[in-house]
Amino acid sequence: MTNLEKYNKAFKRILKKEGEELKDLRYRGIPAWDSMGHMNLMGELEEFFDIMLDTQDVLAFTTYEKGKEILAKYGVEIEKEE
Repeated sequence: MTNLEKYNKAFKRILKKEGEELKDLRYRGIPAWDSMGHMNLMGELEEFFDIMLDTQDVLAFTTYEKGKEILAKYGVEIEKEE
């Protein structure tokens, strides 16, 4: 499974969204991405990529796209979507 597939899987599983909808997601933009959904998503990503996000990065993780930038700081490169 590619990093992009893992990343998308976390969003799909935790936030119950599909493909096309993912790229426009933002924190508190949908009911599922509330504070509890946010922490569940962070935990899922930490598990998938075997990383530990620091508090500032958890707080800054406010959109699907911003999340890719944050994960890159931890050596997790998310492939470009086609």
